[in-house]
Amino acid sequence: MPHRALFVDRDGTLVHPRHYPRTPQELLLFEGVVAGLRPFQAAGWRLVVITNQSGLARGLFSEDDLALMHEYLAAQVARGGVQLDAFYHCPHHPEGVVPHLARVCDCRKPEPGMLLRAAADLDLDLGRSWFVGDILDDVEAGKRAGCRTALVDLGTETLPASPIRTPDFVAQSTGAALAHIAAVEGLV
Repeated sequence: MPHRALFVDRDGTLVHPRHYPRTPQELLLFEGVVAGLRPFQAAGWRLVVITNQSGLARGLFSEDDLALMHEYLAAQVARGGVQLDAFYHCPHHPEGVVPHLARVCDCRKPEPGMLLRAAADLDLDLGRSWFVGDILDDVEAGKRAGCRTALVDLGTETLPASPIRTPDFVAQSTGAALAHIAAVEGLV
């Protein structure tokens, strides 16, 4: 039977937003995130980070740098007793300077490619999964993949213009979003 997943955006959702973080120490977890993830892990949900990383296409950091950042982030979450199941990132951007990454793709959010790849790799039931993010591109990617969605309102987005960009609900913090989803799903 396919697993349920909680997809979480990285920058602005899992960690404080920062302009193109390049080192692991720049990834600072939001308060309450680890505790908010525990009920999902306890219920057998897969915890998957989905992140656009155009800094790769822009030549600001390497795949090795990104791997170190994600290892660090996974270790930070693990200190709180939670294991992240996978990281999926899009390295592309049409305005990039790295030739093989400077292109339009099917994985850069709002495209659903990363979620679809995760579903195939990890045997996930997208229709019974959620995507939590801080921008409407996250919401659209989740909706296009068939997930329910939550928007963490950091005050950077305007009201959505179309249903595909309208979240199922809006929360003021990632911790609040996770608590709401856990309650809706009967995990607490």
